[in-house]
Amino acid sequence: MAESVYKVVELVGTSTESWETAARSAVELASKSLRDLRVAEVSELDMLLEEGKVRTYRAKVKVSFKYEGGS
Repeated sequence: MAESVYKVVELVGTSTESWETAARSAVELASKSLRDLRVAEVSELDMLLEEGKVRTYRAKVKVSFKYEGGS
């Protein structure tokens, strides 16, 4: 088996519905411009509040993909 190298990028997805939807939107958008996504790890969850109510869920997601760098 040949060795592989993977690059990791950190994204923040947002949603007015849930953390799950926020994380999913980050991965789905990343998949449109990054090829061969392998793993997504939710590293942090938080919320934006307004007048004591949750307005936006935010999920910080680390996404890895196979690195195909040139020489």
